[in-house]
Amino acid sequence: MSNLTPREIVSELDRYIIGQHDAKRMVAIAMRNRWRRQQIDPELRDEIAPKNIILMGPTGVGKTEIARRLARLTNCPFFKVEATKFTEVGYVGRDVESMIRDLMEIGVAMVRKEETKKVRIKAEKNAEERLLDLLLPGKGPKQQEPMGFFAGNQDGAVEPVEPPKKDDGTRDKFRQMFRQGQLDEREVEMEVTVQSGAQVEIMAIPGMEDMGNNLQNAFSNMFPGKRKTRKMKIKDAYQTLIDEEADKLIDPDAVNELARERVEQQGILFVDEMDKIASRHDQTGGGSADVSREGVQRDLLPIVEGSVVNTKYGMIKTDHILFIAAGAFHFAKPSDLIPELQGRFPLREELSSLHKEEFYRILTEPKNALTVQYKALLATEGVTVDYTQEALEEISAMAERINEETENIGARRLYTIMEKILANLSFEAPDKSGQKVVIDRDYVTEQLDHVVEDRDLSRYIL
Repeated sequence: MSNLTPREIVSELDRYIIGQHDAKRMVAIAMRNRWRRQQIDPELRDEIAPKNIILMGPTGVGKTEIARRLARLTNCPFFKVEATKFTEVGYVGRDVESMIRDLMEIGVAMVRKEETKKVRIKAEKNAEERLLDLLLPGKGPKQQEPMGFFAGNQDGAVEPVEPPKKDDGTRDKFRQMFRQGQLDEREVEMEVTVQSGAQVEIMAIPGMEDMGNNLQNAFSNMFPGKRKTRKMKIKDAYQTLIDEEADKLIDPDAVNELARERVEQQGILFVDEMDKIASRHDQTGGGSADVSREGVQRDLLPIVEGSVVNTKYGMIKTDHILFIAAGAFHFAKPSDLIPELQGRFPLREELSSLHKEEFYRILTEPKNALTVQYKALLATEGVTVDYTQEALEEISAMAERINEETENIGARRLYTIMEKILANLSFEAPDKSGQKVVIDRDYVTEQLDHVVEDRDLSRYIL
């Protein structure tokens, strides 16, 4: 687990997310507490429960981005799910426990990737030897003629090219040619694992996807993949052999065990649209809907409180998984959740709406700002794009005004406006290679005036 201090975590989040300082401080403290817990005596460690968080605020203010960046920063298994995807047990919809299984899949993939990096050098060495075995005669009782490699002629046809006759230095000569890239575009025949023809698709009943996955795995074991000879470019064959050799060097049981421990101790589940499952007691005529929402909450409660979920990798305890819930909470309030669930989310923070000052900072400060992205995209066509300060200020003011007059979608409004402003330039970019285009205030107003003036039209376009 990362041992970054809360101040360092906030500083890293500031590189991508503008404003929302209080929310950043809250999640930074929560992550630091997870590191602190690992330093405590095991007997007391198990008694310390994570402090789950509810982030409240309108869409587009950074709730999801804070959680996503936090997971990347700390290299923790992270999974985002919408609460509205779940329904009460017995009804059509996803099983609440499926989010733990999805989180475990992410954890396994993460650990497998890390373990593959560790054995990469040895896998590359073994793959190189196997590749040379394909190009040169074998040895011993199973000696075979060299399979040879293939090169394209001037007409594009593929013709076999005989390898040089074997002598003591042939293998070293081939190794040197391969390492220098001289053989990359040539082709070689090799055996690869392919899907068996007897594949069975399992159409799972809604809400029973996990049973369908288990049946699919059972049929896959009954009909394992077969080996088939294929002709491939040597550089592609090398990558395939590296993957095969890495799989041989990695212990799947050890990967699964490490992933299970990481998910249990460091996993983060981000439950979005939490307000959509809150019962709104002040409304009338929605009794059945409120019953369904409350049913989802009660199904979610054991997972958040701490329970054991069965996955294909074993039993997963959810006692120390960090849950971050988010929602606009325009019509519902956290107090509309059932009391037991409220108690499992002791930390709450309201994120503030964004205004033109924040929009301007979003366009200029983050290393992945929209302005940087569009500049890089158009640079691939040979077009240089520059933005004036007045243009970015006009875009920011326009985003604030449209959010006030229509629906407030926060920073996502900038995506719509920037795309509209640069639509013509993006279309004509291939014809303007080598040119420099300056986006100034006049350019912005010229592209958007007819849309902004027509309020009804702006509701649909911007």
